[in-house]
Amino acid sequence: MSPLLFVAVRLVAAAALLALVMVAWRQSWTPLRGRWHHLALSGILVNGVTLSAFHVGMVTEKAAVMALVQALSPLLIALVAVPLLGERLSRRQWLGLALGAAGVVLVVAPPALESAGAWGAVRLGFLGVASLAGGTIYFSRFGRDVPLLAATTVQLGGAAVLTVALTIVFERPHAVWTFPAVASVAWNVLAVSIGAMALYYYMLNHGTAGRVAANFYLIPGTVALLGWALLGERLTPGALVGFAVASVGVFLVARRRPVEHAAGSGPRAPVSAGARPS
Repeated sequence: MSPLLFVAVRLVAAAALLALVMVAWRQSWTPLRGRWHHLALSGILVNGVTLSAFHVGMVTEKAAVMALVQALSPLLIALVAVPLLGERLSRRQWLGLALGAAGVVLVVAPPALESAGAWGAVRLGFLGVASLAGGTIYFSRFGRDVPLLAATTVQLGGAAVLTVALTIVFERPHAVWTFPAVASVAWNVLAVSIGAMALYYYMLNHGTAGRVAANFYLIPGTVALLGWALLGERLTPGALVGFAVASVGVFLVARRRPVEHAAGSGPRAPVSAGARPS
């Protein structure tokens, strides 16, 4: 399948399925009043732009280079969350973010540096990272406290509209609907676009953006392990060390709770880890 078509089909199907669930369960759309455009914009950034950039990059560019660039996203989100959301991270958590980034570099840097001419992947990677960070911060600022089902439906709907437009404008869509292709789309609709993204937004509702984003550090190492176990790919000692370092970093970020601001210290007090926003 062409990459933009893959993302468009995935997001359209996920949004339509969640909308049907909203109707079948007679869920109210009222909580979206005055908030739906904020949720749609955050969904466009987190799902639409980010997924489009990375899927195109995985097909046309060096995937390892894009994974290396993506390692910047948790650090970028944590840095931006400090002035925009008033979130605070302890020294141990900042150390964890740095270790997580170092671990990702150990996993993906060797294949990323095997050949030259990776600037196309770098550009797409930076676009995806900036969009993911912007959408995460925007949701944390304007999208909290909306019921999860309704919020995820609107976010996926906004992203679906964008990716359909991108497919029409920038791509000659094509697909061969083999069983593996259908199964891949179904998995991405149910497990990733609905399951994983709903979990991501749930975590953002219950913790700080920097802590949640740190979990992205585990992706390259997990992919390397699965590639070795399922696809027979070579697993290097550096990848194992990198996965271990990244895991320690994520543990340090998640282990210690951010310091709460005193009540009345600003227009919006930061959310402590594991607590719902006031």
